[in-house]
Amino acid sequence: MKFSTREDIEAPLDNVFAALSDFETWERAAMRRGAEVIRTDRMAAPGPGMGWHVEFIYRGKLRKMDIALAEMLPGQRLILDGKAAPADGRLEFDLVEMGPRRTRITVGFEVKPRSLAARLFLQSLKLAKSRVNRRFDLRVARMAADIEDRYRASLRG
Repeated sequence: MKFSTREDIEAPLDNVFAALSDFETWERAAMRRGAEVIRTDRMAAPGPGMGWHVEFIYRGKLRKMDIALAEMLPGQRLILDGKAAPADGRLEFDLVEMGPRRTRITVGFEVKPRSLAARLFLQSLKLAKSRVNRRFDLRVARMAADIEDRYRASLRG
């Protein structure tokens, strides 16, 4: 199952990419929501090969996921691969500079089931795909607004 959306962000491409690749901020955000996040690599600088083991409660059950940074092209693209018992996922961020202070971000998310239960769950999601798409679009729009807010705050000093 695939989801995709795009947003225009009122911030320069370098600032948008820096926000997306600020993995420590993403780790802290997940921990604030109750997830346990453990780095599985020893890399000092961000790059392909970075990895995390994440545990969180979802729908009353403990879920475990391994996430790896598969591709990082500065100013262009980030790809994260996730593996969990029921399904594999891929999250892609593609960036295009629309102007000196405007960046278009395209976010794609794909989930592939690894079990019969996951396949059935994804089938039920397909029935509500328009609602799930709206939620995905809203999350990406919130992320874009947050990046814009951080950029504006950096201008004020």
